[in-house]
Amino acid sequence: MIFRRRIPADFWERARIFLWPRRSFGRSALYIKKRILRLSATPHAVAAGVAAGVFASFLPFMGTHFVIAAAVAFIIRGNMLASALGTAVGNPLTFPFIWGATYELGRFILYGRHPGDIEPLHLGKALWHLEFTQLWTPLLKPMTAGGVPLGLLFGLVFYGLTRWATSAFQRQRRKRLLARSAPGRARAISQETGA
Repeated sequence: MIFRRRIPADFWERARIFLWPRRSFGRSALYIKKRILRLSATPHAVAAGVAAGVFASFLPFMGTHFVIAAAVAFIIRGNMLASALGTAVGNPLTFPFIWGATYELGRFILYGRHPGDIEPLHLGKALWHLEFTQLWTPLLKPMTAGGVPLGLLFGLVFYGLTRWATSAFQRQRRKRLLARSAPGRARAISQETGA
């Protein structure tokens, strides 16, 4: 393979790169942006796919974001690759903010301003014994209730931005290709007419 590493990365190097990219987060974000803009699909399909990925990132079901994003993209006729790239909104830097916001909004939606008697969450015990029922009511239920409206809001924002950017990018690319092919086409026409 042409672009394979000379020395394969071990587990710790891959974990470090997952949490902190080799170059920088800015360069990684720029790469994802260019990947999305260069997709060969309609602006609606690309934007709907990105919106589906952003929406899925706001749900608390870690490990299923790609699947949820693909399902939502399929339903709203979005691009599947764009949906996978859209899940990059949820990353180790943004997850603490997303989780905090979805949890607080979900508690407000479910219980109002004064939640009353909410039992304390023993996260370590629940994870150790893998008791989903103990995680659902105090943690996952509020995060899901808060994640849906926040995911919809941010998904709509990303839809608008991505549709505008994709339309502008594709328009510019068509102009460049037309300008690049125009001199060649004029030359071919002049050769055919003998001028």
